[in-house]
Amino acid sequence: MGMNKNTILGWATFIMICMGFLLIGLGVFKYSEVSGWGFAAVGVGFLANAWVFNALKGRV
Repeated sequence: MGMNKNTILGWATFIMICMGFLLIGLGVFKYSEVSGWGFAAVGVGFLANAWVFNALKGRV
């Protein structure tokens, strides 16, 4: 299975989107105290990083 750089960036984007939504979900539903804000903030950071990875596809 040959994976080029665009395939790797695509998989990294997919994994980071899943982790971002998982962390936001943990912050909203499981941890309703102050720690939930941290989980949600890190989840938003994961989504922002996934957006950058998606923008880099085809340019690297």
